[in-house]
Amino acid sequence: MAERCSRFAESRDKALELFASKGFGQVGMRELAAFLGLAPGSLYHHYPSKQHLLLDLIEEFYEELLATLGRIERQPRDLRGCLQNVIHAHLNLHREMPWHFRLVERDSGCLNEDQQARVRQLQEHYERQLLMILCPTPQLSEQGLLAAGHAIASVLNNAPSWLALHPLDDWERNELLENLLSGAIERLLGHASGDLPDVQTKVA
Repeated sequence: MAERCSRFAESRDKALELFASKGFGQVGMRELAAFLGLAPGSLYHHYPSKQHLLLDLIEEFYEELLATLGRIERQPRDLRGCLQNVIHAHLNLHREMPWHFRLVERDSGCLNEDQQARVRQLQEHYERQLLMILCPTPQLSEQGLLAAGHAIASVLNNAPSWLALHPLDDWERNELLENLLSGAIERLLGHASGDLPDVQTKVA
């Protein structure tokens, strides 16, 4: 039984790579089963549709993000150090789970309405927890809270792809990303906590 579960876990990893590289909408269940070396009936036994498999992979992604934030929460509460820990953890996850990041960003809209609602619930939970770690007493409305958490999460999760086409050494890429993320997120946190005045543009 353990060997069979291990084999199916490997199949899920292969499915993730196929979806992320080729595009979820371009892969049919029969093609997926053939790629995994499974009979279609065996695949349907575990997942009644491609969408169920996609949802499982996306849930896995958010569960890992939430577990990462949970570990950071248990560390000493120094705001500057906390931000650096959050940045480093997200950059590490991007290196460890690149296919998940791509799949979530590009293919979440392929899920049905109920599944998309589940993903939004997980996303909001993660984004709210992220903001609470970085800014425990935000001076924001409920909608402002959701927007700030979403903005910070978007920057953290998308920034590594901005440099994907540039052949940089790892240390140089990491330094650029850390400086970029620190500056952007500190500015956002300043507004979220009320420490920065609103900037108003005056038209002459």
